[in-house]
Amino acid sequence: MGKQHDRRSQSAATVPIALTIAGSDSSAGAGIQADLKTLSALGVYGLTAVTCIVAEIPGKVSRLEPANTGIVREQIEVLVRNFPIGAMKTGLLCSTAIISAVAEAIGKTYRTRGRRIPLVIDPVMIATSGDRLLEPAAIDAYRDQLFPFATLITPNLDEAGLLLETKIKTRKAMEEAAEALANQYCASILLKGGHLQGDDAIDLLFHKGKLRTFSAPFARGVATHGTGCTYSAAITAGLASGLSLEHAVQRAKKFVTQSIARHFKWKSKTGKIVEALRHSI
Repeated sequence: MGKQHDRRSQSAATVPIALTIAGSDSSAGAGIQADLKTLSALGVYGLTAVTCIVAEIPGKVSRLEPANTGIVREQIEVLVRNFPIGAMKTGLLCSTAIISAVAEAIGKTYRTRGRRIPLVIDPVMIATSGDRLLEPAAIDAYRDQLFPFATLITPNLDEAGLLLETKIKTRKAMEEAAEALANQYCASILLKGGHLQGDDAIDLLFHKGKLRTFSAPFARGVATHGTGCTYSAAITAGLASGLSLEHAVQRAKKFVTQSIARHFKWKSKTGKIVEALRHSI
């Protein structure tokens, strides 16, 4: 019995841990719910710091309620004090105050621990519809307060264009934008090119001065949400598990592609088709 207990203890101690700092999605297709499903599927124990509560279904947000900045900071600080966190990620940070609170808490943990925890920032600034989700002051808070802590920033084309004040419509422009963002923010950049026209969904990683391409067939006719959350969570899972950044991105690209291909589909009471990712391997 003693030997069995020792084996269980050793097994539990080796489970990697990751923290997601994001909003709660009531439909569970995005946000912390998608992050937890992804982390669990990839063998990582997920912790959460909730930044806001969102009442939504795929394609429609009914209401968004920000959390108090004090509770956002406390969630992060108490978790970092008590868990051996291997990596962290951010998702929806819905206001300037929330972004500042997250940056303050992360900065405090780094000063207290004396080392940085790998941080993946998914800068949720623009909705799939093209609508801007944050006011200009919040985007400045990302730039000035949070990006300096980033290991990896994962903008889509619209978000990268907003940060660089330009339009990105070609592969060549993507390459230039990824390098420009990496130089500007002193972090690795994963520029997601899913909005470019073509048969493949192409993402570019600019890391340690080199550009690498990750490509997968573009899944058409699938109306899901939460792909960005799933992608960044899968990368975070890889980093928490000790993978190199390039390997973590490679595995995450495969995971999110499979999640889209194997998506769920239901018919609502109104007859509308509702779809969601299948977060599994």
